[in-house]
Amino acid sequence: MKKFVLLTSLLASCLLASAQKNSPKSYIEQFKEDAIRIMHETGVPASIVLGVAMHESGCGNSALAQHLNNQFGVKGDGHIVYYAKKKPVRTAYKRYESVYDSFQDFARIMTERSEFSALTEQLTHFDYNGWARGIQKHGYASDSKWSKRVLGIIAKYQLYLFDENPADQNRAELAQNK
Repeated sequence: MKKFVLLTSLLASCLLASAQKNSPKSYIEQFKEDAIRIMHETGVPASIVLGVAMHESGCGNSALAQHLNNQFGVKGDGHIVYYAKKKPVRTAYKRYESVYDSFQDFARIMTERSEFSALTEQLTHFDYNGWARGIQKHGYASDSKWSKRVLGIIAKYQLYLFDENPADQNRAELAQNK
């Protein structure tokens, strides 16, 4: 009887833990409108906002995303304390009021910081490939495969469709009709 209760408790806790995690599709569904809005306001492709956020935050499941709404691993000026499993965690990462605020800050970094701002002038919001490569080239990530990983997420989940490029819309329609 004790084994049965123990197994049942373990199974229930595993199911609860997995139920609380965002899946890629649920993350996209939850935040696609925010990414599109950011694209219209700043010119940063929605696919880039979502793809980078999904990659950097594990679809919102990372500790930074869960506790600080920080989807991109953006560092802050001060030291923030949050609690994980009732223990204080000190970090230099920024805290945001919402995921949308994190998206806005990422777009601000892309459009206002000198190392990235040229991308807005050189690329359209349809050129997610150029954006991913440019962001990596200008030092956003040290991983040499970073842009390939982000582009893989964009392709796998067809995030480029949120960039509202008519050519991509037609390509997606053709693929669905096959």
